[in-house]
Amino acid sequence: MRLLALDTATECCSAALLVEERLLTREAELARGHAERILPMIDELLAEAGTSLQALDAIAFGRGPGAFTGVRLAASVTQGLAFGAGLGVVPISDLRALAQRAFDEDGRVTQALVCNDARMREVYWACFERDGNGLAHERSPERVSPPGGVHLPPGWPGAAGLGRGFAAYPQLGALAGVTVRERWDRLLPRAAEVALLAAAEVAAGRLLAPEAAVPVYLRDDVARPPP
Repeated sequence: MRLLALDTATECCSAALLVEERLLTREAELARGHAERILPMIDELLAEAGTSLQALDAIAFGRGPGAFTGVRLAASVTQGLAFGAGLGVVPISDLRALAQRAFDEDGRVTQALVCNDARMREVYWACFERDGNGLAHERSPERVSPPGGVHLPPGWPGAAGLGRGFAAYPQLGALAGVTVRERWDRLLPRAAEVALLAAAEVAAGRLLAPEAAVPVYLRDDVARPPP
């Protein structure tokens, strides 16, 4: 399988290229300037692997939730590349990608509450479980809410707390059953995990047409702060 993935939904601007069992990556944490960096990252990966867009099986992208401009950038770049190369696309949740990052880093973690800072005194959040193949699957719907609206699913004994929502709103770490280890409140989603999750979708034949590469914002009103 040959799969390109990219993500610009957060401060982490990243690209990854999966070629059979080999995963090549580029990433940089940026306050701004993702649009200037993402295409050179992709070009570098293709050159390093000695391949081209037309030789790929699909393009995956972090479809959000995240920064309005960043999520839109990833979707538009994916659309353009996929149209030009005649490829299908795979949208992957940025919250799910972050859960996958923790699952891959620590095999003991099987449940995760992911909270990313949504600004405007809110967080993007959802709960995920590790399946038998080691992949993150959604256990509760993705939502945007004030920190006080975040909760674990009924019956969950506990979960890893992941994402910069925990750094922005320390009260989230006090939720019953939530454990936030050192560095977990600094993690960001990356294209590496987007690629790994998308590979399973491609293998199952779940590819979308390029025009289906659309962002997921969760928040409908992105311009006006809440009262």
